[in-house]
Amino acid sequence: MSEERWNLEAARISQLPGEDAFYIADFVTEAEEQSLLQKITSAPLPIWKHLSHRRLQTYPSPLTNNNTLLSSPLPSWLVSPIITPHFDRLGLFAESPHKAPNHVLVNEYTPGQGIMPHEDGAAYYPLVATVSLGGDIVLDLYEKNNDSGDMTALVVEEGGGRQPKYRILQERRSLLVTRNSIYRDYLHGIAERDRDEGLGAESICNWDLLREPRLYAGGVYMRETRISLTYRDVLKVAKLGNTMKFLNKR
Repeated sequence: MSEERWNLEAARISQLPGEDAFYIADFVTEAEEQSLLQKITSAPLPIWKHLSHRRLQTYPSPLTNNNTLLSSPLPSWLVSPIITPHFDRLGLFAESPHKAPNHVLVNEYTPGQGIMPHEDGAAYYPLVATVSLGGDIVLDLYEKNNDSGDMTALVVEEGGGRQPKYRILQERRSLLVTRNSIYRDYLHGIAERDRDEGLGAESICNWDLLREPRLYAGGVYMRETRISLTYRDVLKVAKLGNTMKFLNKR
């Protein structure tokens, strides 16, 4: 792998406002991807939480009702090689309170599944690092609707409704980093569809950073099952001595 992939400046998505989004196409190797997928797909069924549009795993545990994380280490397979050495070489979480991510969501999206536009909120340091495995997908970014203080996105429906301001194509084995202004000022979502269309240099803001743009030359990608690893730093962490206190508040 080229050493350039560890140059965050070279990975900046220049078509997005500010200087707060980065994309590295070859973040993990094929061997690393397969190892991670094996760990995820072989997890016992009770570890999966089934939602209406997808299923997920949460490590080390879900947050409490007051957005506190109970102190516990991440599984080693989520640390190496993602955090150490890869994130460390990029210096991603060097300025976050805990100097490293302490929480990971593992989301599985089968073709046709997605997630409504949303924001991650104030529970986390304003930096999200997402690793994509198994398949590609388009992430949509929406400007927040500030009318009357409403900070939610309008429902996006087929053939109408609110359209995304920006689109990011996340390839398998890639890393997408959003922070600061992109984290705070935009909602993000994945449309519920079997295929992503209208793909090209004019519509995909990280087109120049893609590993294989020729694969999307026809403007269409038929989705496959994609698993994402979302790394964040939860601001409030309860030490073990306070565990029961916070468990009672859940």
